[in-house]
Amino acid sequence: MKKVKPLRFVMLGGFLGAGKTTSIARLARMYQARGQSVGIVTNDQATDLVDTMSLRSQGFDVGEVAGACFCCNFNELTSAVDKLAESQRPDVILAEPVGSCTDLVATVVQPLVQLFDARFEVAPYAVILKPSHGRRILRGEQSGGFSPKAEYIFLKQLEEADLILINRADELSADERNELAGLIEQRFAGAATVFVSARSGEGFDELFDFLGQRGAFGRRILELDYDVYAEGEAELGWLNASLTVSATAPWPLDDLLVDVIARLRDSLAAAGAEVAHLKAIGLWEGFYGVANLVSSDTQPELSLPSRCLATAAELVVNARVAVDPKELERQVRAAVSAASAANGTTATFREVQSFRPGRPTPTHRIVALKSP
Repeated sequence: MKKVKPLRFVMLGGFLGAGKTTSIARLARMYQARGQSVGIVTNDQATDLVDTMSLRSQGFDVGEVAGACFCCNFNELTSAVDKLAESQRPDVILAEPVGSCTDLVATVVQPLVQLFDARFEVAPYAVILKPSHGRRILRGEQSGGFSPKAEYIFLKQLEEADLILINRADELSADERNELAGLIEQRFAGAATVFVSARSGEGFDELFDFLGQRGAFGRRILELDYDVYAEGEAELGWLNASLTVSATAPWPLDDLLVDVIARLRDSLAAAGAEVAHLKAIGLWEGFYGVANLVSSDTQPELSLPSRCLATAAELVVNARVAVDPKELERQVRAAVSAASAANGTTATFREVQSFRPGRPTPTHRIVALKSP
C-alpha cells in the first residue's frame, strides 16, 4: 500500500490587524508558483468573516473554522483540512488563527506534531508584528492603546514564535526599523526576526525559505496565566455584520468601503475606543474590494480595490475594538447608514453578531516535548 505524503501545515500568527490574510495570500501564490497546491483555513469567533470571502474571491480554496479559535475548536480544524482534501488534496495547508489568541504552540502545533504526525508535517511557527501597536507596547508606553491584559496577549504571541515578522517594512524609516529590532532584542533576546511587507513582498523569499525548514521548531511552550489571557480577550468588542447595499444608479463600491471605515475610525476615536482591526469587503458580480484600518492612529486604506461601479453589493464588516459590543454595534450601524446615505445608496442589514470572546478552553494542551 502506497504511503500518503503528510500535508505541510503552515500556521501564521499575529495580533489583530497584523497583516495575516495578506501575507497568507502572498505565500499561497508563492507555493503555487512552485507547483504546489494550497488549501487555506481561516478562523474566527463568529461567522461572516471578511478574510474568508477575500481569499475565496482571489481564487483560493478556503475552509473556515467559525465559532471559536483553533485551540478551542481543534477537531473542527482537522475536519476543515479533511474537507479541503476531499476535492483536491493540497500539498500545503496555510492556517490563519484568531488574532486575539496565543498559546498556539501548546494547543495547536504540538497536538498536530504528537497526535497527528502521520497526517501533518508542521512548519516553523512565524508570528507577525504590526508596528503601529508594536512600537507603543514594546516601549511600555501607557498610551499603548490597549489595557495591560490585552497587551499581555500581544507579547505572549511574540514569545512563542520561531520567527518574528515585522510587517509594513516599506512604511518604516531606517531609524524605525532599528528601534523595533532593538526593542524585540531587549524583550525576546535571540529571537529570529525578518522585516517584511505583505504588500510589496519584501522579505518573503526569506520567510518562505524559513518556513521550509525542518527541525526543532514549534517548541516554545508558554508559561501562561489563562485568567489574564481570558480577561484580555474579553476586553475586546467583536462584531461581524452582513448587509446589502443598493441603488437604482451605479455607485463606486470602493468609495463606500473606505467611507464606512473612515467614519468608524473617527467615531471610535471620539469615544476613546482603541481599534485593533476594522475590515469591510464589498462584492458585486465578480468584483470585490476590501478596506481596512489596523489601529486608531493610522489611516483607512483600500487594501484590495474593486475599481467598479455597482448597483447592488453584498458587504461584510468585521470590527475588533476595545469597546463594549453594544456600543460597537451602534457605531457600525450608524457609520454604514451615514456612508450609504452620502453615497446615494440604501443599506439593509441581514445579520449582526456583536459580543465579547468567551474564556479559551483548549481541546488539547501539550506542554511535554518529545525529543526532536
